Amino acid sequence: MSDTLDKTFDPASIEAKWYSHWESNGLFRPERPDAQPFTIVNPPPNVTGSLHIGHALDNTLQDVVVRYERLRGKDALWVVGMDHAGIATQMVVERQMEARQDKRTNYTREQFVEKVWEWKAESGGAITGQLRRLGCSMDWSREQFTMDPHFTRAVLKVFVDLYNQGLIYRDKRLVNWDPKLKTAISDLEVETREVQGGFWHFKYPLADGVKLDNGQDYIEVATTRPETMLADMAVAVNAEDERYKSVIGKEILQPITGRRFRIVADEHADPELGSGAVKITPGHDFNDFEVGKRAGIAP
Repeated sequence: MSDTLDKTFDPASIEAKWYSHWESNGLFRPERPDAQPFTIVNPPPNVTGSLHIGHALDNTLQDVVVRYERLRGKDALWVVGMDHAGIATQMVVERQMEARQDKRTNYTREQFVEKVWEWKAESGGAITGQLRRLGCSMDWSREQFTMDPHFTRAVLKVFVDLYNQGLIYRDKRLVNWDPKLKTAISDLEVETREVQGGFWHFKYPLADGVKLDNGQDYIEVATTRPETMLADMAVAVNAEDERYKSVIGKEILQPITGRRFRIVADEHADPELGSGAVKITPGHDFNDFEVGKRAGIAP
């Protein structure tokens, strides 16, 4: 052992040794039942890579609080864990597969989940190493992962309990379907872009010999989504639009297949936009889905 201090501090040779000493001696475990408990649950980082400077700042601030409360004599616990991050982790794992000329569809669901666990072991190990290098005084004996079986069971139980208590409900709604991942993704993961487009005008014949007040036997429908016409479920007009008042509730024909559906009144139809009549395709548009619900069209 040197009797003199080095001119420069070498954290790599000091910090790892002392952290290992703290951890092996259980200094971060709450083992004083007679003391007042104090707990912080660390917001679990995603196992999608490694920690960044924002994580370092956030964990440093938590560490300051935990160490301060421990210094005050409290039985302090800092719970550590990691989050599976859902679609984000799936994308990382699939990119790795693509790099090996492999793909998710070559595996069963259970086999793919095993691949995710393998990634968790690799990425999670890097993250826990970073947290230790930061000196975070976490109780590693209580480390958690949001895909652990007991967590999965707890989440399912809570959802069932909330449903049985009437605090959440089940309903049909549109989802954001990702054609590449072949799964639904949340609204938060969708990037909406406005594109310059134009109207396509189609003549939808009125059924049963019905005519407009001007003698016209069809309604001209303007749409920016002609590719969804086969899924049309209604044509909507504004209740205040004099051109179409007389045919609200009547039936109209889908111009390609001849399928019959109703003309409905809804404020979603803007008399000043296009022809004032809009086709309703609940399976392809969120606004149309709401119009369909108001009109009583079964999803």
